[in-house]
Amino acid sequence: MAIEIMIGLPHLREGPILNRARAMQVPTLISANALSRWNRSKGWPEWQGWRMDLLKNADGLSNLSLDSAGFVALSQYRGYPWATEQYLDLAASYPFRWFASMDYCVEPEIAPDREEVRDRISRTIRVNRDCWRGAHDRGIAHRFMPVVQGRVAGDYEFCIDALGDIIDAVPLVGIGSMCRRSVGGSDGVIAIFEHLDRILGEGTMVHGFGIKGTALSKLRGLEHRIQTVDSQAFGIASRIEARQRGISKTDAFVADHMERWARRQYARSADAPTPIQGELPLGPDDCPPRDPWERAIAQARAEIRALIEEGQLSHNEISDAWVAQWAADLFQAEPLMSSASPQ
Repeated sequence: MAIEIMIGLPHLREGPILNRARAMQVPTLISANALSRWNRSKGWPEWQGWRMDLLKNADGLSNLSLDSAGFVALSQYRGYPWATEQYLDLAASYPFRWFASMDYCVEPEIAPDREEVRDRISRTIRVNRDCWRGAHDRGIAHRFMPVVQGRVAGDYEFCIDALGDIIDAVPLVGIGSMCRRSVGGSDGVIAIFEHLDRILGEGTMVHGFGIKGTALSKLRGLEHRIQTVDSQAFGIASRIEARQRGISKTDAFVADHMERWARRQYARSADAPTPIQGELPLGPDDCPPRDPWERAIAQARAEIRALIEEGQLSHNEISDAWVAQWAADLFQAEPLMSSASPQ
């Protein structure tokens, strides 16, 4: 059994990139962002719906799948420009091999502290459930891939436990927040996948988003668990080389980079497997803050997260102002906190 390497396509416009992908006949992935229509006439990007017409260009591609573009949405637009129902309409418009759930990534530049990481995991749990329900309504649940999130191994385990009924019902689970992660270390790619292999049920396969090529030979010992990985790293490499050479980054130039990159990755995946490190601690202990106001903030966040996971609040119903007001109510109701005041 070999790990499939999926090429992340930058777009579905006819031309050298699409022609090369068809010729190579390797599994491909497209981002929802690449299928979006934008209006920038007001000085900022305003989402205008999907470019459904581009999907006709997917003919001839091998096993095209759909990603929700969570990292791009949260890093560039500070949230999803589209609603869950709109994303599911896109997923139902083409027979994708699989489509990933919407999720909330936790890379350090997006989630700088533990509270933000935990908030985003709760929102990921909720939006997975919303997508799962909507996929059933549209008759596409058989192509749904839930996505779990985390910074450390224990985060992923929490997410998997919370989505256990969905994960038990599907053959493939997406593992998010991987592309900027180191290969080794206590929260590196290898440690995370090794832990996932221990806790997932037999027969449940995983997809790794944005896995570094340097990790492939080390992951060969987990071929029984990892079905696919993807990357669009060739896009970054082509941009850097074009800038260094002072030439235009044309689609033909990118297509050459794409093919060379894919060949290197498949060569790496054929290398002799290297040892996988032993399991490491799951992550930091969550100790309650000593300051009364900080304790109120922590409790407010925990209560809001629970309501999101239970479905009483939507996955996008959370803000710092709301957390502060919730914490203030808790603070005022707690007599032991009466000697302190929020700042």
